[in-house]
Amino acid sequence: MLRRGLLDNGYQELAITSEHAVSIESLPFIHKDPFDRILVAQATVVGITLLTADALVAKYPGPERQV
Repeated sequence: MLRRGLLDNGYQELAITSEHAVSIESLPFIHKDPFDRILVAQATVVGITLLTADALVAKYPGPERQV
């Protein structure tokens, strides 16, 4: 139900690709959580801003913004 509501309102899903996975290697090791690291990699590769409440994620260079 949530997914359908998001899609109906113009949100798009962002699949994890091999390009995202490979780009993790170039990230500095700031955060240990692999899921957070893939989010940062996706934002960097795709060129979108990642909004986060996590102060460690916000320390990555690039399109992260702490909220």
